[in-house]
Amino acid sequence: MSDLPRKAVTRTAKLAALPLGFAGRATWGLGKRIGGRSAELVAREVQQRTADQLFKTLGELKGGAMKLGQALSVFESALPEEVAGPYRAALTKLQEAAPPLPAHTVHGVLAERIGEDWREYFLEFEDKPSAAASIGQVHRGVWHDGREVAVKVQYPGAGEALLSDLTQLSRFARLLGPLIPGMDIKPLIKEMRDRVSEELDYELEAQAQRVHAAEFADDPDVVIPGVVHQSDQVLVTEWMDGIPLADVIADGTAEQRDRAGQLLARFLFSGPARTGLLHADPHPGNFRLLPEEEGASAGAWRLGVLDFGTVDRLPGGLPATIGESLRMTLEGNAAAVYGLLREEGFVKESIELEPDEVLDYLLPIIEPAQVEEFTFSRGWLRDQAARIADPRSPAHQLGRQLNLPPSYLLIHRVTLSTIGVLCQLGAAVRLRDELEAWLPGFVAETEEPEPVAEGGV
Repeated sequence: MSDLPRKAVTRTAKLAALPLGFAGRATWGLGKRIGGRSAELVAREVQQRTADQLFKTLGELKGGAMKLGQALSVFESALPEEVAGPYRAALTKLQEAAPPLPAHTVHGVLAERIGEDWREYFLEFEDKPSAAASIGQVHRGVWHDGREVAVKVQYPGAGEALLSDLTQLSRFARLLGPLIPGMDIKPLIKEMRDRVSEELDYELEAQAQRVHAAEFADDPDVVIPGVVHQSDQVLVTEWMDGIPLADVIADGTAEQRDRAGQLLARFLFSGPARTGLLHADPHPGNFRLLPEEEGASAGAWRLGVLDFGTVDRLPGGLPATIGESLRMTLEGNAAAVYGLLREEGFVKESIELEPDEVLDYLLPIIEPAQVEEFTFSRGWLRDQAARIADPRSPAHQLGRQLNLPPSYLLIHRVTLSTIGVLCQLGAAVRLRDELEAWLPGFVAETEEPEPVAEGGV
């Protein structure tokens, strides 16, 4: 495929085939069970076949289809290994690549958005894209001042395709439920729809990237490329080399995995505190592991961060409620945690829950914050997903009664996605250090001593 399949009838037909395929496999599975095979074994086979078709279709399309594929791909760690294994390579490929637009289409966009003399801005421009994403693809070039640059060109018709895909996908979101245990996919798709206009606006993206680049300019651990030029549907930024995080996940050393994981956690929590913005697209394709700077200590890899098209604006940083509830949960203060969750709308007024049961629900999830260093793993994430997804478990019953306020939806998704990547990395991370340094409310405020009255002892 050489162009964005943006005609509504074409895209709808491809996506509409997915639920038909799901239904066919469910019927096939029922037949196998009648034939005497165990329900669990058949369910695994159906799940694997469903995943194969889903990611094959999402990989062929761009727009919302590929965007959903990228969002789901970070949760493959939650799947049983025998299901996740066969198509893990396909997910990694989805994160890093997609069929490119032809050169003449790209040239047309550049001429329309930069000007007919667009080539005068570049000393070099590579027609073959170096990367492709859900709404645009990236070309490598050399700017007229000699700087190596990344030129992001938005696909013609990307906005229409994005909305069309997400509308179509939302119609059968419930069918995707068994693919990622414990995750409700419909709110994820709705949240993506709500942010379409922001993601298509390269001016907003350039603003967010400039803020990050300025704040992290002298940071020894995190590198943000500067913005070179921005116009409608074209964004030019400084080029960044380095090891794609997907490659580190596939065959990085233990040192690289641990360092990438630590810096990813650091960026997640320090970014909002330092910039008032939360980078909200944490899939591996948006990160690079960069060699240490000259003169730095051995092993001091740095984290390069790309793509600021989706951000959450948090002027005061992450809400203090998150840090306070985490701290109180670790302290075992069930009543205080429950009161705070009710106050913030996580427990609706019409619902009554047992505070100790809420605490029992939360403690396994926040295990990484309970210890000095935690090794994230696919096995740990699978256990958490299974605990919450099993309809027979108390965790599942309680989880169904909790509510996620709209203001926390994107924060929740970004946190879950980051944890998914940490589990893909298998990284040993000192998460508590990052929480203490950057998360408001996690460290209790020390009370000021009362002043001693004049003449007192």
